[in-house]
Amino acid sequence: DAFDDLSTGAFIGSFVATMLTFCVPLTALGAVTPWAVRLAMTDVADAGRTAGRLSALSTLGAIAGTFLPVLVLIPAVGTRRTILFAAAALALVAVPATTRLGRLVAPAIVVLAIVPSGGVKGADPGERLLFEAESPYQYVQVVEQADGDRVLHLNEGWAVHSILPSGAGLTGGYWDAFLALPVLTATTSGRLAVLGNAGGTVANLYQRSWPAYRIDGVEIDPTVSSVGRRFLGMQNPALTVHTADARHWMRSSQVQFDAVIVDAYRQPYIPFHLVTREFFQELRTRLRSEGLVAINVGTPPDEIEVVDRIASTMRSVFPAVEVARYDDFNSIVIGFADARVARIASERLLAADGASRLPSRLLAERLRSVALAGQPFTDDRAPVERLTDQGLLAYLRSGAPGA
Repeated sequence: DAFDDLSTGAFIGSFVATMLTFCVPLTALGAVTPWAVRLAMTDVADAGRTAGRLSALSTLGAIAGTFLPVLVLIPAVGTRRTILFAAAALALVAVPATTRLGRLVAPAIVVLAIVPSGGVKGADPGERLLFEAESPYQYVQVVEQADGDRVLHLNEGWAVHSILPSGAGLTGGYWDAFLALPVLTATTSGRLAVLGNAGGTVANLYQRSWPAYRIDGVEIDPTVSSVGRRFLGMQNPALTVHTADARHWMRSSQVQFDAVIVDAYRQPYIPFHLVTREFFQELRTRLRSEGLVAINVGTPPDEIEVVDRIASTMRSVFPAVEVARYDDFNSIVIGFADARVARIASERLLAADGASRLPSRLLAERLRSVALAGQPFTDDRAPVERLTDQGLLAYLRSGAPGA
Protein backbone atom coordinates (compact mmCIF):
# COMPACT_ATOMS: atom_id res chain seq x y z
CA ASP A 1 0.00 0.00 0.00
CA ALA A 2 2.81 2.39 0.83
CA PHE A 3 4.51 1.69 -2.51
CA ASP A 4 1.19 2.34 -4.23
CA ASP A 5 0.59 5.63 -2.34
CA LEU A 6 3.89 7.07 -3.49
CA SER A 7 4.13 5.38 -6.92
CA THR A 8 7.47 4.07 -5.69
CA GLY A 9 7.28 1.04 -7.94
CA ALA A 10 7.29 3.26 -11.03
CA PHE A 11 10.21 5.29 -9.70
CA ILE A 12 12.32 2.27 -8.70
CA GLY A 13 11.43 0.40 -11.88
CA SER A 14 12.47 3.29 -14.13
CA PHE A 15 15.67 3.80 -12.12
CA VAL A 16 16.68 0.13 -12.39
CA ALA A 17 15.77 -0.01 -16.09
CA THR A 18 17.85 3.10 -16.79
CA MET A 19 20.84 1.67 -14.92
CA LEU A 20 20.62 -1.63 -16.82
CA THR A 21 20.25 0.21 -20.13
CA PHE A 22 23.34 2.37 -19.67
CA CYS A 23 25.69 0.25 -17.55
CA VAL A 24 26.99 -1.86 -20.47
CA PRO A 25 27.75 0.99 -22.92
CA LEU A 26 29.17 3.23 -20.17
CA THR A 27 31.45 0.43 -18.97
CA ALA A 28 32.58 -0.18 -22.54
CA LEU A 29 33.21 3.53 -23.10
CA GLY A 30 35.23 3.67 -19.88
CA ALA A 31 37.58 1.08 -21.36
CA VAL A 32 38.25 3.07 -24.53
CA THR A 33 40.91 5.49 -23.21
CA PRO A 34 43.31 2.96 -21.61
CA TRP A 35 42.88 0.67 -24.63
CA ALA A 36 43.58 3.55 -27.02
CA VAL A 37 46.69 4.53 -25.02
CA ARG A 38 48.01 0.98 -25.33
CA LEU A 39 47.34 0.84 -29.09
CA ALA A 40 48.83 4.28 -29.75
CA MET A 41 51.97 3.74 -27.69
CA THR A 42 54.89 2.50 -29.80
CA ASP A 43 57.66 3.33 -27.34
CA VAL A 44 57.68 3.34 -23.54
CA ALA A 45 59.54 6.66 -23.65
CA ASP A 46 56.49 8.25 -25.32
CA ALA A 47 53.95 6.80 -22.84
CA GLY A 48 53.40 10.08 -20.96
CA ARG A 49 53.03 12.16 -24.09
CA THR A 50 50.62 9.66 -25.67
CA ALA A 51 48.51 9.34 -22.52
CA GLY A 52 48.42 13.14 -22.12
CA ARG A 53 47.19 13.74 -25.66
CA LEU A 54 44.44 11.14 -25.38
CA SER A 55 43.47 12.38 -21.94
CA ALA A 56 43.14 15.92 -23.31
CA LEU A 57 40.92 14.67 -26.15
CA SER A 58 38.87 12.69 -23.64
CA THR A 59 38.42 15.77 -21.46
CA LEU A 60 37.26 17.87 -24.42
CA GLY A 61 34.79 15.14 -25.32
CA ALA A 62 33.54 14.97 -21.73
CA ILE A 63 32.97 18.74 -21.68
CA ALA A 64 31.06 18.59 -24.97
CA GLY A 65 29.08 15.58 -23.75
CA THR A 66 28.12 17.41 -20.58
CA PHE A 67 26.97 20.70 -22.08
CA LEU A 68 25.70 19.90 -25.59
CA PRO A 69 22.86 17.54 -24.56
CA VAL A 70 21.65 19.77 -21.72
CA LEU A 71 21.92 23.15 -23.42
CA VAL A 72 21.35 22.28 -27.09
CA LEU A 73 20.16 18.80 -28.01
CA ILE A 74 17.52 17.95 -25.38
CA PRO A 75 15.80 21.36 -25.61
CA ALA A 76 15.93 21.19 -29.43
CA VAL A 77 15.04 17.56 -30.21
CA GLY A 78 14.11 15.82 -26.92
CA THR A 79 15.64 13.02 -24.86
CA ARG A 80 14.92 10.12 -27.24
CA ARG A 81 16.52 11.71 -30.30
CA THR A 82 19.46 12.99 -28.24
CA ILE A 83 20.25 9.41 -27.16
CA LEU A 84 19.88 8.18 -30.76
CA PHE A 85 22.18 10.92 -32.08
CA ALA A 86 24.79 9.97 -29.48
CA ALA A 87 24.47 6.34 -30.55
CA ALA A 88 24.85 7.34 -34.21
CA ALA A 89 28.00 9.33 -33.40
CA LEU A 90 29.54 6.31 -31.65
CA ALA A 91 28.58 4.05 -34.57
CA LEU A 92 30.16 6.45 -37.08
CA VAL A 93 33.44 6.43 -35.14
CA ALA A 94 33.47 2.65 -35.40
CA VAL A 95 32.68 2.54 -39.13
CA PRO A 96 36.30 2.21 -40.38
CA ALA A 97 36.83 -0.91 -38.31
CA THR A 98 33.51 -2.66 -39.04
CA THR A 99 32.25 -4.96 -41.75
CA ARG A 100 30.04 -3.81 -44.59
CA LEU A 101 26.96 -4.91 -42.64
CA GLY A 102 28.16 -3.06 -39.55
CA ARG A 103 28.40 0.16 -41.52
CA LEU A 104 24.62 0.13 -41.88
CA VAL A 105 24.18 0.66 -38.13
CA ALA A 106 24.78 4.42 -38.12
CA PRO A 107 22.31 5.18 -40.98
CA ALA A 108 19.74 2.92 -39.32
CA ILE A 109 20.03 4.89 -36.07
CA VAL A 110 19.64 8.17 -37.97
CA VAL A 111 16.45 6.81 -39.57
CA LEU A 112 15.12 5.92 -36.11
CA ALA A 113 15.79 9.49 -34.97
CA ILE A 114 13.72 10.85 -37.86
CA VAL A 115 10.72 8.61 -37.13
CA PRO A 116 8.10 10.43 -34.96
CA SER A 117 8.40 9.29 -31.37
CA GLY A 118 4.69 9.15 -30.54
CA GLY A 119 3.50 9.14 -26.92
CA VAL A 120 5.84 9.00 -23.96
CA LYS A 121 3.77 7.66 -21.09
CA GLY A 122 0.06 7.84 -21.86
CA ALA A 123 -2.77 8.17 -19.35
CA ASP A 124 -3.81 5.74 -16.65
CA PRO A 125 -7.03 3.69 -17.11
CA GLY A 126 -10.07 5.91 -16.75
CA GLU A 127 -8.15 9.07 -17.69
CA ARG A 128 -7.98 10.98 -20.96
CA LEU A 129 -4.61 12.28 -22.07
CA LEU A 130 -4.81 15.94 -23.05
CA PHE A 131 -1.14 16.85 -23.36
CA GLU A 132 2.34 15.45 -22.87
CA ALA A 133 5.75 16.81 -23.75
CA GLU A 134 9.31 17.13 -22.58
CA SER A 135 10.33 20.60 -21.52
CA PRO A 136 13.94 21.67 -20.88
CA TYR A 137 13.27 20.88 -17.21
CA GLN A 138 10.94 17.88 -16.99
CA TYR A 139 8.26 15.64 -18.46
CA VAL A 140 4.90 17.45 -18.48
CA GLN A 141 1.52 15.72 -18.69
CA VAL A 142 -2.09 16.93 -18.39
CA VAL A 143 -4.90 14.39 -18.03
CA GLU A 144 -8.64 14.59 -17.53
CA GLN A 145 -9.86 12.20 -14.86
CA ALA A 146 -13.09 10.22 -14.91
CA ASP A 147 -14.78 12.82 -12.66
CA GLY A 148 -13.91 15.62 -15.11
CA ASP A 149 -11.08 17.14 -13.08
CA ARG A 150 -8.00 18.12 -15.06
CA VAL A 151 -4.65 17.58 -13.37
CA LEU A 152 -1.02 18.40 -14.11
CA HIS A 153 1.59 15.68 -13.55
CA LEU A 154 5.33 16.21 -13.77
CA ASN A 155 7.99 13.54 -14.26
CA GLU A 156 7.04 10.42 -12.29
CA GLY A 157 3.33 11.28 -12.35
CA TRP A 158 2.41 10.65 -8.71
CA ALA A 159 1.95 14.16 -7.34
CA VAL A 160 -0.71 16.52 -8.68
CA HIS A 161 1.02 19.85 -9.26
CA SER A 162 -2.09 21.73 -10.42
CA ILE A 163 -5.76 20.93 -10.72
CA LEU A 164 -8.78 22.39 -12.50
CA PRO A 165 -11.88 20.97 -10.79
CA SER A 166 -14.81 20.04 -13.01
CA GLY A 167 -17.05 22.24 -10.86
CA ALA A 168 -16.55 25.84 -9.87
CA GLY A 169 -15.81 25.16 -6.22
CA LEU A 170 -12.75 24.36 -4.16
CA THR A 171 -10.10 21.90 -5.26
CA GLY A 172 -10.32 19.66 -2.20
CA GLY A 173 -6.52 19.86 -1.90
CA TYR A 174 -3.96 21.90 -0.03
CA TRP A 175 -4.29 24.81 -2.53
CA ASP A 176 -7.57 25.73 -0.79
CA ALA A 177 -5.63 26.58 2.39
CA PHE A 178 -4.04 29.55 0.63
CA LEU A 179 -7.47 31.19 0.38
CA ALA A 180 -7.14 31.86 4.11
CA LEU A 181 -4.18 34.22 3.70
CA PRO A 182 -6.24 37.37 3.00
CA VAL A 183 -8.32 36.43 6.04
CA LEU A 184 -5.18 36.40 8.18
CA THR A 185 -3.91 39.71 6.80
CA ALA A 186 -7.43 41.25 6.95
CA THR A 187 -7.14 42.57 3.38
CA THR A 188 -9.67 42.06 0.59
CA SER A 189 -7.29 43.52 -1.97
CA GLY A 190 -3.54 43.42 -2.05
CA ARG A 191 -0.48 41.90 -3.68
CA LEU A 192 0.32 38.17 -3.65
CA ALA A 193 3.39 36.33 -4.95
CA VAL A 194 3.13 32.62 -5.83
CA LEU A 195 6.59 31.06 -6.09
CA GLY A 196 5.93 27.86 -8.01
CA ASN A 197 2.89 28.98 -9.98
CA ALA A 198 2.69 25.73 -12.04
CA GLY A 199 -0.67 25.62 -13.87
CA GLY A 200 -2.21 28.51 -11.93
CA THR A 201 -4.44 26.68 -9.42
CA VAL A 202 -4.00 29.33 -6.71
CA ALA A 203 -4.64 32.15 -9.20
CA ASN A 204 -7.84 30.41 -10.32
CA LEU A 205 -9.04 30.16 -6.70
CA TYR A 206 -8.27 33.82 -6.07
CA GLN A 207 -10.07 34.89 -9.25
CA ARG A 208 -13.33 33.61 -7.75
CA SER A 209 -12.76 34.44 -4.07
CA TRP A 210 -10.37 37.43 -3.96
CA PRO A 211 -10.63 39.05 -7.42
CA ALA A 212 -9.12 42.36 -6.23
CA TYR A 213 -5.79 40.71 -5.42
CA ARG A 214 -2.94 41.30 -7.90
CA ILE A 215 -0.88 38.13 -8.28
CA ASP A 216 2.70 37.60 -9.43
CA GLY A 217 3.11 33.94 -10.39
CA VAL A 218 6.72 32.81 -10.72
CA GLU A 219 7.29 29.61 -12.70
CA ILE A 220 10.66 28.46 -14.03
CA ASP A 221 9.24 26.22 -16.79
CA PRO A 222 7.51 28.05 -19.66
CA THR A 223 5.95 24.79 -20.89
CA VAL A 224 4.09 24.41 -17.60
CA SER A 225 2.79 27.98 -17.87
CA SER A 226 1.65 27.29 -21.42
CA VAL A 227 -0.37 24.19 -20.49
CA GLY A 228 -1.84 26.11 -17.56
CA ARG A 229 -3.31 28.60 -20.02
CA ARG A 230 -4.40 25.95 -22.56
CA PHE A 231 -5.82 23.25 -20.33
CA LEU A 232 -6.08 24.38 -16.70
CA GLY A 233 -8.06 27.62 -16.91
CA MET A 234 -5.19 29.95 -16.00
CA GLN A 235 -6.94 33.09 -17.27
CA ASN A 236 -7.04 35.35 -14.19
CA PRO A 237 -6.57 38.89 -15.57
CA ALA A 238 -4.96 39.90 -12.26
CA LEU A 239 -2.20 37.28 -12.72
CA THR A 240 1.18 38.18 -14.17
CA VAL A 241 3.37 35.16 -14.92
CA HIS A 242 7.15 35.52 -14.62
CA THR A 243 9.40 32.85 -16.15
CA ALA A 244 12.27 32.75 -13.70
CA ASP A 245 13.83 31.00 -10.74
CA ALA A 246 11.75 31.99 -7.71
CA ARG A 247 14.58 33.18 -5.50
CA HIS A 248 16.35 35.16 -8.21
CA TRP A 249 13.07 36.83 -9.20
CA MET A 250 12.22 37.72 -5.61
CA ARG A 251 15.68 39.17 -5.05
CA SER A 252 15.27 41.48 -8.04
CA SER A 253 11.68 42.49 -7.21
CA GLN A 254 11.03 45.79 -5.47
CA VAL A 255 7.37 45.06 -4.71
CA GLN A 256 6.02 44.87 -1.14
CA PHE A 257 3.66 41.91 -0.77
CA ASP A 258 0.78 41.18 1.58
CA ALA A 259 1.55 37.47 1.28
CA VAL A 260 4.04 35.16 -0.42
CA ILE A 261 3.23 31.52 -1.21
CA VAL A 262 6.09 29.05 -1.73
CA ASP A 263 4.91 25.93 -3.57
CA ALA A 264 7.88 24.98 -5.74
CA TYR A 265 8.80 21.31 -6.11
CA ARG A 266 10.94 19.00 -8.14
CA GLN A 267 8.98 16.09 -6.77
CA PRO A 268 9.38 14.99 -4.07
CA TYR A 269 11.94 17.65 -3.09
CA ILE A 270 11.59 21.34 -2.34
CA PRO A 271 14.57 23.12 -3.92
CA PHE A 272 16.97 23.61 -1.02
CA HIS A 273 17.57 27.30 -1.77
CA LEU A 274 13.88 28.02 -1.12
CA VAL A 275 13.92 26.83 2.51
CA THR A 276 17.03 28.46 3.97
CA ARG A 277 17.34 31.20 6.57
CA GLU A 278 18.88 33.54 4.01
CA PHE A 279 15.93 33.04 1.65
CA PHE A 280 13.37 33.73 4.37
CA GLN A 281 15.30 36.83 5.35
CA GLU A 282 14.99 38.03 1.75
CA LEU A 283 11.26 37.30 1.81
CA ARG A 284 10.73 39.22 5.03
CA THR A 285 12.15 42.36 3.47
CA ARG A 286 9.50 42.05 0.72
CA LEU A 287 6.54 41.86 3.15
CA ARG A 288 4.33 44.65 4.34
CA SER A 289 4.06 45.24 8.07
CA GLU A 290 1.35 42.58 8.60
CA GLY A 291 2.44 40.35 5.74
CA LEU A 292 3.11 36.64 5.87
CA VAL A 293 4.82 33.77 4.07
CA ALA A 294 3.06 30.42 3.58
CA ILE A 295 4.91 27.37 2.33
CA ASN A 296 3.52 23.98 1.38
CA VAL A 297 5.68 21.05 2.51
CA GLY A 298 4.78 17.62 1.13
CA THR A 299 5.77 14.54 3.16
CA PRO A 300 4.36 11.06 3.80
CA PRO A 301 1.93 10.70 6.72
CA ASP A 302 3.58 10.94 10.16
CA GLU A 303 7.01 11.67 8.60
CA ILE A 304 7.27 15.37 9.35
CA GLU A 305 10.88 15.94 10.40
CA VAL A 306 11.53 18.05 7.30
CA VAL A 307 8.38 20.07 8.11
CA ASP A 308 9.67 20.79 11.61
CA ARG A 309 13.11 21.78 10.31
CA ILE A 310 11.63 24.18 7.76
CA ALA A 311 9.30 25.62 10.40
CA SER A 312 12.17 26.14 12.86
CA THR A 313 14.21 27.78 10.09
CA MET A 314 11.36 30.21 9.45
CA ARG A 315 11.09 30.82 13.19
CA SER A 316 14.72 31.99 13.22
CA VAL A 317 13.63 34.83 10.90
CA PHE A 318 9.97 35.57 11.73
CA PRO A 319 8.68 36.59 15.17
CA ALA A 320 5.89 33.99 14.95
CA VAL A 321 5.43 30.80 12.92
CA GLU A 322 2.42 28.47 12.82
CA VAL A 323 2.19 25.04 11.17
CA ALA A 324 -0.82 22.90 10.25
CA ARG A 325 -1.02 19.38 8.84
CA TYR A 326 -3.63 20.15 6.19
CA ASP A 327 -4.06 16.62 4.78
CA ASP A 328 -2.25 13.27 4.83
CA PHE A 329 0.60 14.44 2.60
CA ASN A 330 0.76 18.23 2.96
CA SER A 331 1.64 20.68 5.74
CA ILE A 332 1.18 24.45 5.58
CA VAL A 333 3.83 26.50 7.42
CA ILE A 334 3.06 30.20 7.93
CA GLY A 335 5.56 32.85 8.99
CA PHE A 336 4.15 36.15 10.33
CA ALA A 337 5.98 39.45 9.98
CA ASP A 338 3.90 40.72 12.93
CA ALA A 339 3.53 38.48 16.00
CA ARG A 340 0.26 40.22 16.88
CA VAL A 341 -1.36 38.83 13.71
CA ALA A 342 -0.32 35.33 14.76
CA ARG A 343 -1.94 35.79 18.19
CA ILE A 344 -5.30 36.62 16.64
CA ALA A 345 -4.98 34.20 13.72
CA SER A 346 -7.53 31.68 15.03
CA GLU A 347 -10.02 34.45 15.76
CA ARG A 348 -9.76 35.80 12.21
CA LEU A 349 -9.89 32.36 10.62
CA LEU A 350 -13.01 31.31 12.51
CA ALA A 351 -14.76 34.51 11.39
CA ALA A 352 -14.12 33.85 7.69
CA ASP A 353 -17.02 33.44 5.28
CA GLY A 354 -17.56 32.72 1.61
CA ALA A 355 -15.31 30.28 -0.25
CA SER A 356 -12.50 30.77 2.25
CA ARG A 357 -14.68 29.68 5.21
CA LEU A 358 -13.98 25.93 5.06
CA PRO A 359 -10.18 26.05 4.54
CA SER A 360 -9.92 28.83 7.13
CA ARG A 361 -11.72 26.72 9.75
CA LEU A 362 -9.57 23.70 8.93
CA LEU A 363 -6.46 25.78 9.46
CA ALA A 364 -7.82 27.24 12.70
CA GLU A 365 -8.40 23.75 14.07
CA ARG A 366 -4.94 22.46 13.15
CA LEU A 367 -2.54 25.37 13.56
CA ARG A 368 0.12 25.03 16.26
CA SER A 369 2.83 27.47 17.25
CA VAL A 370 6.48 26.77 16.49
CA ALA A 371 9.11 27.54 19.12
CA LEU A 372 12.58 28.85 18.36
CA ALA A 373 14.71 25.70 18.44
CA GLY A 374 17.06 23.53 16.42
CA GLN A 375 19.62 24.23 13.73
CA PRO A 376 18.12 26.24 10.84
CA PHE A 377 18.74 25.42 7.20
CA THR A 378 21.29 27.75 5.61
CA ASP A 379 22.59 28.30 2.11
CA ASP A 380 25.73 26.50 3.24
CA ARG A 381 23.91 23.46 4.67
CA ALA A 382 20.32 22.49 3.92
CA PRO A 383 19.96 18.67 3.77
CA VAL A 384 16.36 18.75 2.50
CA GLU A 385 16.88 15.84 0.10
CA ARG A 386 18.35 13.58 2.80
CA LEU A 387 15.54 14.31 5.27
CA THR A 388 12.91 13.79 2.57
CA ASP A 389 14.49 10.47 1.57
CA GLN A 390 14.57 9.35 5.21
CA GLY A 391 10.86 10.11 5.55
CA LEU A 392 10.01 8.25 2.35
CA LEU A 393 12.04 5.19 3.38
CA ALA A 394 10.50 5.15 6.86
CA TYR A 395 7.02 5.31 5.34
CA LEU A 396 7.79 2.47 2.93
CA ARG A 397 9.23 0.30 5.74
CA SER A 398 6.19 0.83 7.93
CA GLY A 399 3.59 0.32 5.21
CA ALA A 400 0.49 2.46 4.70
CA PRO A 401 -1.15 4.02 7.80
CA GLY A 402 -3.04 1.42 9.78
CA ALA A 403 -1.13 -1.51 8.26
